Amino acid sequence: MNPTLLLAVASLSLATPATSAFAAQNARIVAENGQASPTAAAPTLGYADTVGRVLQSTLIVDATIRSAVRIKGAEAATVPTNRARFYVEADVVALIRGPSAVAPRLGWLADVPLDARGKAPKLQKMRVIAFGRTVANRADQIQLVTPESQIAWNSGDEAQIRRVVRDVLAPDAPPAITGVGNAFHVPGTLPGEGETQVFLQTASGDPVSLLVLRRPGEQRRWAVALGEIVDEAAGPPPRDTLLWYRLACGLPRTLPASAVANEEPARAALATEDYAFVVSALGRCGSGA
Repeated sequence: MNPTLLLAVASLSLATPATSAFAAQNARIVAENGQASPTAAAPTLGYADTVGRVLQSTLIVDATIRSAVRIKGAEAATVPTNRARFYVEADVVALIRGPSAVAPRLGWLADVPLDARGKAPKLQKMRVIAFGRTVANRADQIQLVTPESQIAWNSGDEAQIRRVVRDVLAPDAPPAITGVGNAFHVPGTLPGEGETQVFLQTASGDPVSLLVLRRPGEQRRWAVALGEIVDEAAGPPPRDTLLWYRLACGLPRTLPASAVANEEPARAALATEDYAFVVSALGRCGSGA
């Protein structure tokens, strides 16, 4: 059996000293600013797609493919016509997410896209990032979280993935949204003035709420609170952050009628309008957002 290779989650690389120095500098910039350095390529994965795969993965590796064997017949019967299935063995370059120890060479099944002529890419020696889960009793095997969760390595993707991993594992990471609790609207003293508050349900039970402010002569404003106290000055979360993802991808598109069941019809209508305003401002989850 291959000896176990110990890898540092944030910084281990098998590159040359000069490359390692650049990688360390880039990692420092990413850690400090939460974004890729100016020299990083643009990510090929959208932010929401990256978060979705990170959340499903217990192991994410940067690896170089040593061998790839195409799988045909019954074992590839479910593969789309524009893809081909391969059994891949790859040498681990760096561990992006996972336990402190991982086998130096891993194998997995991957469905890779064909080119315009229907030809499969040359995978040998390709540097890739794989999102996977460990396989019981097989330290040298992983299962990709989806058949397409092997992507060509890209400095922008790596930086974004590392940022998402750090945000997901942070002690103060925003919880997953599982539904909407109660919502109510309180009119102000002036015509057109009022506030809507929406209490959200979360997987952890931690409180999350939305506040929408209406002021005469002003555009509606909204804020999100992670806690019991709502700070209207906090504002909405920036796009492509974990809190934005939790809301954009976790909130139902319309306010459930049960959330305003105890409200007067006029106030319920305003609360519903304000909720729709928040959902519209967030945009859709995923690459089509």
